[in-house]
Amino acid sequence: MYCHQARRCFYISILQTFVIMQAEKARKKTYTIIFESDTPAGKTFDLILLIIILFSVLVVILESVPDLHSRYYEAFRTIEWVVTIIFTAEYILRMWAVGKPLKYILSFYGIIDFLSVIPTYVGLIVTGAQSLLIIRAIRLLRVFRILKITRYTNESQMLGKALLASKVKISVFLFTVLTIVLIIGTIMYLIEGEDAGFTSIPRSIYWAIVTLTTVGYGDITPLTAIGQFISGFVMILGYAIIAVPTGIFTGEIVKSARITEGKKICKDCNSRGHEKDASHCKYCGGRLFESTDGTS
Repeated sequence: MYCHQARRCFYISILQTFVIMQAEKARKKTYTIIFESDTPAGKTFDLILLIIILFSVLVVILESVPDLHSRYYEAFRTIEWVVTIIFTAEYILRMWAVGKPLKYILSFYGIIDFLSVIPTYVGLIVTGAQSLLIIRAIRLLRVFRILKITRYTNESQMLGKALLASKVKISVFLFTVLTIVLIIGTIMYLIEGEDAGFTSIPRSIYWAIVTLTTVGYGDITPLTAIGQFISGFVMILGYAIIAVPTGIFTGEIVKSARITEGKKICKDCNSRGHEKDASHCKYCGGRLFESTDGTS
């Protein structure tokens, strides 16, 4: 009797270990497909979600047209629920695959994913004619799905890293521009005065921003010769200023591309850090291929 129970416990232990191993293997595979775009399965997953996101945003836009809304209301509702269910399943899979659900939920993309599914469910709870405006406002949050697109494009990841790398330089540049705008706005307020529309320093700063960015609405225009001379100088300065952040950003993109050039990734275990001339993974033996997502 004791041997039978021991054997039974042994088999149950083996079965539990097997189930745990298979679940962990499935979780890692799901993580690779959902969070990585280096593999064919990951690229296919990203492409399908991109199409669904764009389609759902298009439906939101068309639904705001009164004639289309009244004519195809049921179709819009059906499409919305189908899309919401898909995104809900994706949200749950991401929480499971990441291993640390709370970290994902509180992340930027976790919040965006939450905002992309919650409006439809809230619409079921908030009822009543007096709440129609609230429901409409909440449902418009579905347009946040467009922000999900940046996750599925490798180029956007490289642009994001370039922005982070150049944030200090760009911050200093923006502080310099704000200083220039403040000085020019104050000067124009003193020179032109209320007769020309420069009724206050904040309004003069608004004029300086519009002029410096070469937008030129024309709602406020200087009347004096000195004011017009300063306006011309600010316009020319605007062209020079526009080129500065572009150069900083471009330089960081080129640097990022050079750093990631030649990086190889395993298609099976998604490991990195291989030699440039390696053809197979040193961890699992899988086939290697070049990375194009800007990751290291």
